[in-house]
Amino acid sequence: MTIPTSMQAIVAREPGGPEVLVLAERPVPTPGPGEVLVRVHAAGVNRPDVMQREGRARPAPGVTDVLGLEAAGEVAAIGPGVQRLQAGSRVMALLPGGGYAPWCIAPANHCLPMPAGLDFADAGALPEGLFTVWHNLFELGALKMGETVLIHGAAGGIGTLAIRMAHAAGARVIATAGRTERLADLKAMGAVEALCYKQTDFVAVCREATGGRGVDVVLDMVGGDYVKRNFEALAFGGRHLSLSFLQGSQVNIELLTLMQKQLSLHSSTLRPQTDDEKTRMARLIERHVLPLVADRRIRPRVHQSLPLADAARAHRLLEAGEVFGKLVLVP
Repeated sequence: MTIPTSMQAIVAREPGGPEVLVLAERPVPTPGPGEVLVRVHAAGVNRPDVMQREGRARPAPGVTDVLGLEAAGEVAAIGPGVQRLQAGSRVMALLPGGGYAPWCIAPANHCLPMPAGLDFADAGALPEGLFTVWHNLFELGALKMGETVLIHGAAGGIGTLAIRMAHAAGARVIATAGRTERLADLKAMGAVEALCYKQTDFVAVCREATGGRGVDVVLDMVGGDYVKRNFEALAFGGRHLSLSFLQGSQVNIELLTLMQKQLSLHSSTLRPQTDDEKTRMARLIERHVLPLVADRRIRPRVHQSLPLADAARAHRLLEAGEVFGKLVLVP
């Protein structure tokens, strides 16, 4: 394929609201050792992109100012030392940045092969979620077949994917969301219980659904005073996983509760993980999860595909809570 020398990509001209996102001319990057150049067909929109736009999260030194932490497309060129990919390979890539563009650089070891039959929009919505859910729910949280997991923020991109991955692993899922009209769809994805947190006490539902025992794992995106209530919902030996803090990052933790119930509290964020750690996760996801993506037991829920130039609109929709699943940008 013909590779141009320049491109129009989305950057934040300054920290601020969605209106600071603009198309800017940038050179098409050249892959270095261990890297590939990807012709982007779809790029996922994620909460960390919003934090970068606001100035609350910054890319690592030397990483492009173009937003975007995941993309799907075709390998256009390979850098020195790359052996597992070739030009024309269809990939889903976890990125340090640069996805909101027609062309981006991806570490070859952080690319996943696109399963046959998966379209680019779905593929572009997967990498960030696959890595996040795999690492948190199954590695840190050690979720097992037959256990019960409570997933907050279940209507979001991570939440909808987590439901399907947990269900595919044989776990029982209790899901919370803010809109009652979404609950039936969450059950269709695999949740045994789906409730509106504005109307229903999730602690009571968790206890009732488990015969008073409590859930084994909580996947939390809310933070704030939810953490204390999550502890109440957890069973003896339960695991609490904090992925975000939409209600605030400052929480009061009752250590006596942790000790008496032998709870464990975990948290992680993907971007600061080392390249070697991301490579390790990629190979395990490729082995254990992609076969389930290929047979459609695991798939993302894509709310809408928007043109790349509409990145500001995508951020507005995400921040307004209008997105059920994931948004993707299409160059």
